[in-house]
Amino acid sequence: MPRRRIGFWYRFAAVLCKPPLVVLLRRDWRGMENIPADGGFITAVNHNSHVDPFAYAHYQYNTGRVPRFLAKSGLFKKGLVGAMMRRTGQIPVYRESTDALSAFRAAIDAVERGECVAFYPEGTLTRDPAGWPMTGKTGAARVALQTKCPVIPVAQWGANELLPPYAKKPHPLPRKTHHVLAGPPVDLARFYDKEMTPELLKEVTEVIMAAVTRQLEEIRGEKAPERPYDPREVRMEQRRRSAGQHRTRRHEGESK
Repeated sequence: MPRRRIGFWYRFAAVLCKPPLVVLLRRDWRGMENIPADGGFITAVNHNSHVDPFAYAHYQYNTGRVPRFLAKSGLFKKGLVGAMMRRTGQIPVYRESTDALSAFRAAIDAVERGECVAFYPEGTLTRDPAGWPMTGKTGAARVALQTKCPVIPVAQWGANELLPPYAKKPHPLPRKTHHVLAGPPVDLARFYDKEMTPELLKEVTEVIMAAVTRQLEEIRGEKAPERPYDPREVRMEQRRRSAGQHRTRRHEGESK
């Protein structure tokens, strides 16, 4: 995308954010050739630090194709933060919509206008103890199937060493390196023109997340777990254990 389309407010945000990022993080950035030069597309990115949206935006800003991040619609109504999000072209997600596809209408429109929409498919910071990508939510798959746009898998690592997930204080020293690797588009052609069922969306999401994980394996030089961390499975297991412990205590009480 030509630089002239980045816009004043995105450039202004870059002027504010880039200097501290350059000071705090070295850069090992690869795969920029896989970012499309024109046309709408999606990037699917792993999320392991509250710093990484800024660090990743820096990476993609330098490609000339600025990312439009998805965020809860309510954030766009909150003071200075909301004003900057609106002015830099970030994309509200209307989760109150009863139609799942309509909830992502703004993202679909942006892709069809030729923009890049950046998805964090995990929906939140990874809870995997080793920092690997978790199972993903289906938003990116919905937009990809609706628009048939390229989906670029992107992995990043290093911002999490500066500010670990859920940590309150950064660890600036020694200076950390922000690694980014963008891969070639994920081949989703076999899924096009099929009915958008929950099963199909889950399968497409798994394909996308597997591609992101492969990029992170290359960065880290090691293999990810065979099965990605699934927060829902973990919560269910915790409930089962809690219920089992409650029954045990109750039986012990009755036997006294």
